[in-house]
Amino acid sequence: MLGWLMNKLRPIEVRSSGGGYTAQVMAARDSFISGRRGVAELTATVQSCVSLWEGGFAMADVTGTDLLTRQTMAMIARGVALNGEAVYLITELGLVPATDWDVTTRDGRPRAYRLSIPEAGGGRTVTALAAEVLHLRIGSDNLTPWIGTAPLRRSSLTGGMLHAVEAALAETFENAPLGSQIVPLPDTGAEDMANMRGAFKGRRGSTLVIEGVAQATAAGMNPTIGQKPDQLSPDLSKSMTDETLAAAREGIGMAYGVLPSFFNRAATGPVIREAQRQLAIWTLQPIAEMLADEATAKLGAEVEIDTIRPLQAFDAGGRARALSAIIKTLAEAKEAGIPPGDVSGAMRMVDWRQD
Repeated sequence: MLGWLMNKLRPIEVRSSGGGYTAQVMAARDSFISGRRGVAELTATVQSCVSLWEGGFAMADVTGTDLLTRQTMAMIARGVALNGEAVYLITELGLVPATDWDVTTRDGRPRAYRLSIPEAGGGRTVTALAAEVLHLRIGSDNLTPWIGTAPLRRSSLTGGMLHAVEAALAETFENAPLGSQIVPLPDTGAEDMANMRGAFKGRRGSTLVIEGVAQATAAGMNPTIGQKPDQLSPDLSKSMTDETLAAAREGIGMAYGVLPSFFNRAATGPVIREAQRQLAIWTLQPIAEMLADEATAKLGAEVEIDTIRPLQAFDAGGRARALSAIIKTLAEAKEAGIPPGDVSGAMRMVDWRQD
């Protein structure tokens, strides 16, 4: 009895591992908070990339449902580009966006949501099952597969550098004495020098400081010998500002699927078209396919989304050349007396997409 009583009174030792529930919750909240509203999204480079995503999704061809309107598609693209995920409540009136949400999962898949719905007079909270919520996420990892990560979250170092460079340039052009000079003048009375300094004070691009320059030489006082105006404007070229800013812009563009040539001032039409094809085929269309799969599973209808045809992200010149070659081949085959069936069979052998 005494041993049993001691076991009851002895405190139970509890240990936790780094891969437990608490660690997963902390990682999820860190990814949720850090992936939203970073400083780099304030730059024109990020907003340009987000606008490209938004325009591409707004122009997409959607078949199989009327819920994915162009306005909704544009909001989904902006939400995914900045936050890595977009959550919409499926209602009889359409898709309603959620500003914040909590999710419960089983086997890493969402089961239920607690959504915060925006309203003009204040938000409201709605609880919904996973089948009632359209949840698109990109950049998910195996630790938190129910959370998406934005391109800025995955390239936070480059985004921070871009923000730092642009913020430094903004402060420099706002506060630095650009165009200001120190002009040497002969020594005069204290009152005259004070009046001269007061006349130039606060006038950007003008002379800010007046210094007396009386110099003694063997011949006497020569106040202006060897004196010249001194510039106060900072020399930004030695800081490699232009190169750093260009590299940061190109890195952010690549994170969003935009080729660096898109930001080149000397880029020509073919280069821009190739950059648009790269963006549509390798970035926007895969995300559109993920959204189509999510919509198909939640809406109960076969949904297809195409961003390539509306954006004309195909090789028009190559298709024209191929069509010209086919027409020429058919004409030559007709002249040679080859039956049309043999020609079509040969074309099927060349075109591996047909059965």
